[in-house]
Amino acid sequence: MSKKTTHETRLIVAASDHDPDMLYATKFFVPDPFIFLEQSGKRTIVLSDLEIDRARKQAKADEIVSFSQVEREVQGTQKKAPAFEKVMSHFLRKRGVRFAAVPANFPLGYAEELATQRIRVRATNGLFWPEREAKSKDELQQMRRALAITEKGLARAMEVLAASKTGPGKKLVWSGRTLTSEILRAEIDSAILRAGGLPANTIVAGGDQACDPHERGFGPLKADSLIILDIFPRDATSGYFGDMTRTVVRGRASEEQRRLWETVREGQALALKKMKPGVDGLKLHTEVKQLFTDRGYPTEVRGGRQVGFFHGTGHGLGLEIHEFPRFQKTVFKPGQVLTVEPGLYYPGIGGARLEDVVVLTKNGTRMLSRFEKRLEI
Repeated sequence: MSKKTTHETRLIVAASDHDPDMLYATKFFVPDPFIFLEQSGKRTIVLSDLEIDRARKQAKADEIVSFSQVEREVQGTQKKAPAFEKVMSHFLRKRGVRFAAVPANFPLGYAEELATQRIRVRATNGLFWPEREAKSKDELQQMRRALAITEKGLARAMEVLAASKTGPGKKLVWSGRTLTSEILRAEIDSAILRAGGLPANTIVAGGDQACDPHERGFGPLKADSLIILDIFPRDATSGYFGDMTRTVVRGRASEEQRRLWETVREGQALALKKMKPGVDGLKLHTEVKQLFTDRGYPTEVRGGRQVGFFHGTGHGLGLEIHEFPRFQKTVFKPGQVLTVEPGLYYPGIGGARLEDVVVLTKNGTRMLSRFEKRLEI
């Protein structure tokens, strides 16, 4: 006797430009919210007329419906165009939808409108598309492209730093003016744009600024000082993110800076060596932290500030910059793509972080990012 497969009805109402679940479902960028419905395995999208021709060429869908056509049915002889949610609920009623699974971020206003029409929605707990966790061959190719774009940004940073000189007060001078975090970030971001990426909140943080891991960095950069470069652009074509960090010194690193940097590199190497399917991420994170403590870099509060290693060892990467799984909250599985980015932060010495991207294989990991790790420039 053959097993009957039941397909759950799925609904997303979002702009794929910003919503990774919608982009994953349709492989199609749209700046405004539209309707995606999956019924009995058939995928339908309801789009504004201005997107329909493009959708026919690019979107992954079995059926494309004109929103304005459905809107006219609801409007009838009324002068005023109906609200978006009224059109949505009319379309779903017409399709016989009584119940649908929706992503956890489904808009409340839409859910309330559907409730008035006796259409029940259930928010998925966890991943709306569970298959997003294990990256396909195509996705890995797109992620490698996103990382190649990221590497172009890093290469430009190294080029500018190498061409800079030490000026008064140890401030770096480039092209006749003081090299600031803002100027170096603009150079990195321009290189990313030229390579086909969309930069966002690139971090160029020197000295003690880098001891706050999400500080973007501001003001003059100095010679002989640790500078964290954390670059995480989106590939404009596919929507996948790259994410890499390097920490460098323009000039000479002190013994203290070198030891900090080498210890971070050792911590990252330990994580990369031990990551394999079945390994608990939290256990591995704790091992990295313990290694740092054993090397004389404890994680603690000093003078009211966190010092040491006080963020995650890494995170899932894909259509979101931080996506499922979290390094510390997963048992590794083949196909997962994660960043590995331990760091150490001590005001007075500075911060050091090194970040690469790996895919879990059957026996370990494969490195997807390919940029050299060099302390001194």
